[in-house]
Amino acid sequence: MKTVAIIDYGMGNLHSARKAVEHVAPDTRVLVTDNASQIREADRVILPGVGAIRDCMAEMRRHGVDELVREVSCDRPFLGICVGMQALMSRSEENGGVDGINLFPSEVRFFGENLVENGERLKVPHMGWNEVYHAKEHPLWQDIPDGDRFYFVHSYYAEAEGNADIAGRSHYGVDLAAAVARDNIFAVQFHPEKSARAGLQLLKNFTDWNGTC
Repeated sequence: MKTVAIIDYGMGNLHSARKAVEHVAPDTRVLVTDNASQIREADRVILPGVGAIRDCMAEMRRHGVDELVREVSCDRPFLGICVGMQALMSRSEENGGVDGINLFPSEVRFFGENLVENGERLKVPHMGWNEVYHAKEHPLWQDIPDGDRFYFVHSYYAEAEGNADIAGRSHYGVDLAAAVARDNIFAVQFHPEKSARAGLQLLKNFTDWNGTC
């Protein structure tokens, strides 16, 4: 039986993520755990995250999750979700500047107080459904149409411009990286567990993925 470990460091939609994975992969053992041994032994690993990046990174470092992520993301399918994606970047502007785990050499930027599109001021955070366009072919996009909609909740975003690792692109006043990918790592800014059919399909693709593109 395949095992998916959802890392529990006190920050993330753990229950909904577990339920969604169990729904799409009923023959998979899904663990929500802070046990390093269980995470190391899992076939696939998910790093969730909600809230402020400063608090998330502080909890990761307090529990040694940052180093554990560097270790387990080397050799198995690994999925980052929302702030879990932002944590994989080099640095975030949030909270005066916070260093990330630095698996992707990208900066996380604030949308700004005066985000405008076609003369209309946009609300921050970016909250709700938005189209995601595939920036590269990837097994996790299987059976998900280009431009399908996913659910977002965030005030900070990874830049799309010049991002060599971008796998999915969205737009909310600015172009943003909705997904990034390299080797066996895939990470998304949106919440697949809240994104209905498209999100469940992505999670199913993740449970079937062998970590190669």
